Amino acid sequence: MTESILNRPDGAGSGVAELAFSAGDLARLRFAVTPMWQVVTGYRLLRGGTAGSTVHRAWAEQVGPRVAAAGLDRGRLAELVPPDGFYPKFLNPAPTGHAPTLEQELTALRSAPAELVHRDLAHLEHHRGPLGPRARELRHDPGPALDGLAREVRAFWDVALAPYWARIRAVLETDVLHRARQVAEHGAGRALDDLHTAVSWDGEALHLTRWPKALSRPTAGPGLVLVPSVFTAARVPTRIAPPDPPQLVYPARGTGTLWAPAPTGGTGALAAVLGRSRTRLLAELDTPASTTRLAHRTGLSPAGVSQYLTALRAAGLVTAHRVGRSVLYARTAAAETLLDAAAGA
Repeated sequence: MTESILNRPDGAGSGVAELAFSAGDLARLRFAVTPMWQVVTGYRLLRGGTAGSTVHRAWAEQVGPRVAAAGLDRGRLAELVPPDGFYPKFLNPAPTGHAPTLEQELTALRSAPAELVHRDLAHLEHHRGPLGPRARELRHDPGPALDGLAREVRAFWDVALAPYWARIRAVLETDVLHRARQVAEHGAGRALDDLHTAVSWDGEALHLTRWPKALSRPTAGPGLVLVPSVFTAARVPTRIAPPDPPQLVYPARGTGTLWAPAPTGGTGALAAVLGRSRTRLLAELDTPASTTRLAHRTGLSPAGVSQYLTALRAAGLVTAHRVGRSVLYARTAAAETLLDAAAGA
């Protein structure tokens, strides 16, 4: 059964669901860092605006116009992911391993069973009203439509998330390390009890407040996959689709500092190694930028900026992402580490 426990048949959503854990379920408890959950929750946040999420306002102001220019605010994702309420769970396939790549998840998305797609679209129509034309195409012939959806997800990723992925993933991985240490030092119960105010652990079961209906192991599947996200806070999205294990998405620790500028003071020592211009460019890439924008900020010639960026990219310190006619450059995690070390020297 693919019905989400976020559905609200009674319109209230004020109950408490209880998910019991056997020793085997606890043994199957794991964490996963998945690009697709960041796609869905990030897209949802953009559609709903940033009124309730000032943390991401700068990001939304940067990527919103690019998303609109690419037509991604009125395509397949727009029909499938509303600002709130139900959205299809086939968008978030069961993660393989701790950190599946976007390509792995898109392969799984393209292979979503037709029965699952049809059932999720029926739920979407029940909750949101008549389906849009692209969603109807998906219902009529899932195979080709899923290919088109995967291409659109890739386009959204390139525009909105890829230039920032090193920073986002660092926050997600740091959160998982923190939770893993909780498990090691205090047991799985401590980690489960510390996920969100709507989630609590009583020693035998996980209690989910403001849930609309009962939840049982036979309807949820074995184990539990915990997925941190930087784009969810007020809610705890889930995916229930046996025989896959249930997925529960929770806000990652450190999200509040996600977009804070990295320290760039005291980079003289780093400049002695990389050169003053290359170091200046790394410092300026606190937010992804094009060659033209970097030349304007630094006073360097566009040709010089391009040459330096090529060298930095070859060294694994920056990445390049095509967005329409522009190419945005972004710092990698290795570059962030170098700047942090130089600032603390």
